Amino acid sequence: MNTVTRSPRPSAQPRGHYRVFRPIGTRWSDNDVYGHVNNVVYYSWFDTAVNAFLIEQGVLDIHAGSVIGLVIETQCNYFAPLAFPQTVQAGLRVSHLGTSSVRYEVGLFAEGEEFCAACGHFVHVYVGRDSRRPLPLPDSLKSVLETLR
Repeated sequence: MNTVTRSPRPSAQPRGHYRVFRPIGTRWSDNDVYGHVNNVVYYSWFDTAVNAFLIEQGVLDIHAGSVIGLVIETQCNYFAPLAFPQTVQAGLRVSHLGTSSVRYEVGLFAEGEEFCAACGHFVHVYVGRDSRRPLPLPDSLKSVLETLR
């Protein structure tokens, strides 16, 4: 007899689950015909929040850096709608720091709300810009990522 073990049902995370927050303004074009932000926009917010943080910390040079992060996995759970003209706050944390990979967790909050409207993760594998082969995380990047654990 085959039995399927189910993972616990995802739940909205509180602000305290995240280490750093970044504001993201919604745009008119983010809303879909149902009157809320379309699901695909959430993934771009994940990318924007993480990469903007890394650029601001001086550990990601998107134009000339020799090491870049490629997304190899992403997932999102939705709990409440977001819509233009809200300001979204993206909470960031790192749940896994490997030799060449990082699992970021992101919570998207309506301004002033204690629990996220959506949360998910994505995994970056850091590779050589030219070789596209995995490389160990640079020490400067690891130091910044440790602050998000």
